[in-house]
Amino acid sequence: MEEAYPTAAAIQILHGKGLYSNIWFDKPPLSAYLYLLWDARIGIPLRIAGAVFIFLCCLMMWRFAVRIWGPREGLAAALFLGFFLTFGIPSAVMALAPDLLMVLPHIAAVYLAWRGRAFLSGLTAGIAMLVNAKAVFLLAACALWTWRLLPLTLLGFALPNLAAFLWFGQPYIQEVWRWGAMYSEQTFAFSTGMMRTLNWAGYQCALVVAAAYALLKEKHWRMLVWLLLFLGAVAAGWRFFPRYYFQLLPVVVLLAARGYTLLGRCRAIVWVLLLIPLARFGPRYVTLASDLLHGRQAEWSDLAMNQDSHEAAGKIGPEGSLLVWGYRPDVFAYTRMPAGSRFLDSQPLTGVLADRHLNSSEVAVPTWAAQNRRELTGTKPDWIVDGLGPLNHSLAITEYSDLKEWLGSYREVGRTKFSVIYKRR
Repeated sequence: MEEAYPTAAAIQILHGKGLYSNIWFDKPPLSAYLYLLWDARIGIPLRIAGAVFIFLCCLMMWRFAVRIWGPREGLAAALFLGFFLTFGIPSAVMALAPDLLMVLPHIAAVYLAWRGRAFLSGLTAGIAMLVNAKAVFLLAACALWTWRLLPLTLLGFALPNLAAFLWFGQPYIQEVWRWGAMYSEQTFAFSTGMMRTLNWAGYQCALVVAAAYALLKEKHWRMLVWLLLFLGAVAAGWRFFPRYYFQLLPVVVLLAARGYTLLGRCRAIVWVLLLIPLARFGPRYVTLASDLLHGRQAEWSDLAMNQDSHEAAGKIGPEGSLLVWGYRPDVFAYTRMPAGSRFLDSQPLTGVLADRHLNSSEVAVPTWAAQNRRELTGTKPDWIVDGLGPLNHSLAITEYSDLKEWLGSYREVGRTKFSVIYKRR
């Protein structure tokens, strides 16, 4: 799903629509535009793009560690980063989405700051801000090394973001920043944040042990502050999704590479600890590969909704425009159809956030959602896929009184386990 959303937005750009003005997109723009590099294709082109991206991250991390310490630390840093971007989060699948996409400019920006390149460091952090709003913490990390030239750092950071505000205008502010601020207000319980952070530290204990040893032996205070800044970035909004912890990897990996070297013969401890994430997440890859080689459908709960979207997409079209109700942008990825409205999913139409709308009907922004539904009634998509109603009936498209007259122009033409398909009469 994390890849389906920018894919869906990129497909609409390829259909000639403007991001934010003609497409509701609540992420910064570069993730959608990046997907244009491979024509917003899924499957093998997307997996190759992801592999190339991870390799570039490892290469940048290698260069950073080599310049600070030496070739042994450089190789360790590259291998640690590659390992934990393969066996690092519970689903054991790394989506090429904003949190992961920020890793490369994150490493590059701090590396440039360490080298004293204040303007380029700020510019790289500013570009990262067009991928992920948490790059504001990256600006603070860069300032640890460039504080004597802070105006240059701030100038570099401001230029790409000022350009984005001027180019995209008010819709960009509304969809990314106003909606994002509202999203961040919907927090999780304190215990959830603590438990997920401890889980992360447990699975990444090889890194944590080696990094702690480096800090203990050499007292890298700037790196410690860098680490604390991005613990704050993970905690911002108090939501703690596993993908948020990607922001900790650059500094922890860098420190762990040094700690691994300093451990000497005791570095075998790190190798043993690496077995924890390998044993936890590695078998998932073997299972999926076996299913693929034998032509079997994967029996994996994380894939169930995606498989349903693929089935629903097969019952549509191929001509016409599409509205997807629910957070199911993978239907756009499979059909490559133009959107019949400004909306790629139903969050701005229901006002209920996608991370809870399967089991909750709590509306965060009722007035804004009602205004968006009024806009929807002025559109005429040829197809509607309701991928939310079968999972939470109170949020089904048929349950909105202000859409009943408009929905009367459609008839049900098919169903899957989690979707209802309508066609315009």
